Amino acid sequence: MIIYKDIISNDELFTDVYPITETAIFYEVQGKHITIVNGDIDGSLIGANASAEEQDEGTDKSSVSGINVVLHNKLVETSYDKKSYIPYIKEYLKKIREKLEIDNPERVDKFMADASAEVKKLIPELKNLQFFTGESMNPEGMVAILDYREDQVTPYLRFFKDGLLEEKC
Repeated sequence: MIIYKDIISNDELFTDVYPITETAIFYEVQGKHITIVNGDIDGSLIGANASAEEQDEGTDKSSVSGINVVLHNKLVETSYDKKSYIPYIKEYLKKIREKLEIDNPERVDKFMADASAEVKKLIPELKNLQFFTGESMNPEGMVAILDYREDQVTPYLRFFKDGLLEEKC
């Protein structure tokens, strides 16, 4: 399994257990809506024997619904509008460019051109998107972009490829 981590915050953002599509600039990680139920334990599976004389008090149950990639990787929702997103993304792309200048200088020009084009496409859509940070909520780290496929049912998150560190485990 490969874990993808943010190179700035070192947060685990996703793994390769999800379907991943690669574009020029992003990994698009397909998710699905799920509900996780906590506290739903069948006592008979662990040797419990409910007495007919005792009233079953049950167990406390709670559930959380959301997108599997978000829930399993403890991503935290944040929000942006055009006024707040533009300064964030300019600073973030600058940090990625600086990292690439050290680690992969031949990629810098292509990354900046592709990233600028993608960001220009995102700006008009900001009101229709959701944003998620890693578990540490580091404001300088990567912000994943949640959108839906053409069917308006299938969610997917976009992660900047050049802002990720791949770790095999």
